[in-house]
Amino acid sequence: MNAPATRSLRGADALARTLVAAGVKRIFTLSGNHIMPVFDAALEAGLELVHVRHEASAVHMADAWARLTGAPGIAMVTGGPGHANAVSALYTAQMSESAMVLLSGHAPNNELGRGAFQEMRQAEMAAPVTKASWTCAGPQDVARDMAKAMRLARSGRKGPVHLSLPSDALESPAADGAPAAADFAAEVLPPADDAVAAAIARLSRAKRPLVIAGAQSLTRPGRAKLAALEAALGLPVAGSESPRGVNDPSLGAFAEVLAQADCVLLLGKRLDFTLRFGESPVIAADCGVLQFDADEAERARAKRAFGARLEVSVPAEPFATIDALITACAKRKGTHAAWRDEVHAAIAYRPAAWDGARGGAGRLHPVEALRPLQAILDSHPDSVMVCDGGEFGQWTQACLSAPHRVINGAAGAIGAALPMALAAPLAVPGAPVLAFMGDGTFGFHCAEFDTAVRHRLPFAAVIGNDARWNAEYQIQLKAFGPDRLVGCELLPTRYDQVAAAFGAHGVHVDAAAALHDTVKKATDAALASKRPACVNVALDGQPAPVVRRAG
Repeated sequence: MNAPATRSLRGADALARTLVAAGVKRIFTLSGNHIMPVFDAALEAGLELVHVRHEASAVHMADAWARLTGAPGIAMVTGGPGHANAVSALYTAQMSESAMVLLSGHAPNNELGRGAFQEMRQAEMAAPVTKASWTCAGPQDVARDMAKAMRLARSGRKGPVHLSLPSDALESPAADGAPAAADFAAEVLPPADDAVAAAIARLSRAKRPLVIAGAQSLTRPGRAKLAALEAALGLPVAGSESPRGVNDPSLGAFAEVLAQADCVLLLGKRLDFTLRFGESPVIAADCGVLQFDADEAERARAKRAFGARLEVSVPAEPFATIDALITACAKRKGTHAAWRDEVHAAIAYRPAAWDGARGGAGRLHPVEALRPLQAILDSHPDSVMVCDGGEFGQWTQACLSAPHRVINGAAGAIGAALPMALAAPLAVPGAPVLAFMGDGTFGFHCAEFDTAVRHRLPFAAVIGNDARWNAEYQIQLKAFGPDRLVGCELLPTRYDQVAAAFGAHGVHVDAAAALHDTVKKATDAALASKRPACVNVALDGQPAPVVRRAG
């Protein structure tokens, strides 16, 4: 479709052309007054608009897109309260190091300070949960600012970037042309050769060395790189992206072997609450520490925590560091096979008691609800597991794995799984997508089943329904006792029927024997019909597992 001949190129057109030049094919968005010029410009540019039901969902979808494809995800919302709705979702993207851009409509520059419609200090609001946040000055800056935002999101420690677009910048005439490809390219920050050599030498001298990678390395290509690094170094490499930190159930008994390590390399891994700030006994008091991190603030934090024990601290981004380490140790023979196997065994460990786990009458224990579904995830080389929620989410991560895994990450915020699941069929078409969430999570964005039906997005949502906010329930039970439980109960709602009302397939399961076949049929039906499915599982509310080996 061609632009009307009488209309000059607007800032909105420059934005759309810039996105196309960068290889962007779709925007996750919710309409609103300030961004209508971009909706119009998308028609001529051939940009697909995936139109959601809540602004936070657009951000979660862009976040998942970035993690699944490696390409920047683009979310767009209107200004004022639309922007405010989107900001909270940026924290999940930030903590998961997701390269995405939030575009927000904005009151016109020529009305600022005069009480403009929905005038708000948007850039300042988004700044704490982004790598950078600013407001476009005018139509001539739109294309350049868009390229800058995409470059920043992908450079160094990846993360979300926010750009506010005043409506007059979108509506006013702009110069023709788009930025060059180099303007979008990520800035690579490789480590210094001497630092790489020093790190390899120090790891070689250690008896129990361990590499811990951060969220950026836990995408599918990132995990492949970590496996190659482990093979090259001949020592154990693990990754951490969970709010449960060293007690992440998907890492089994990892905490036990981490406490034994005498040298730890932090590979883009933040030193934060997930590692208990590096304090003993999580990391031994005499353990040497090496760090490769693109973020100056993170390196400074590690220096304060470890002092002289921080033996190497280098500005570098994870993938470039992995490549440099592999190249530098190409001729080195690993000498830590026994220790590597011990770490692998600890991570793989699950208590034998789980094998006989059973729920109460008409309700399933999380283990018997989840383990049968591994076969579905194993049935396709590109299957996707999306996971969110409190206790049920942790059980899911402990019981299941998939080629692609997208979780709510170290942010620990629930509600993201359903919109993230919508992005997965677009990012990995034809693959089965299973999204696991608790009943509390379902309530945040259940209307996105409408989005999935409209856009023909096939996935199966598995709802662990224990009729309560179980994470908080367990906290109250442990801290205050059974007589002081308050504010955690939910109705035992049939969420399959809720989803069916939006046009999805819906089915209820309360018997373990029926689970695999029911979810398999729902997944197959979703792929065949290009409609989502929802499986409501009556769940026996259990506390999240903390995995410890006996003795």
